[in-house]
Amino acid sequence: MFADDDRPVKKPVHTVGEDLSLLSEHELEERIALCEAEIARIKQELTRKKGGRAAADAVFKR
Repeated sequence: MFADDDRPVKKPVHTVGEDLSLLSEHELEERIALCEAEIARIKQELTRKKGGRAAADAVFKR
């Protein structure tokens, strides 16, 4: 058995489609900030991958 099998599962801070009606304005603003930060992180990774693909395409003359 692996040692990390006993690690607690981290609950996601936000689940897409989750009921938001019970959250306060502050909590909603926090979630928006979290989502915006995650979107920026995803866009950065997408840009990095597109750069790698462009370099590969240039080498292999796609």
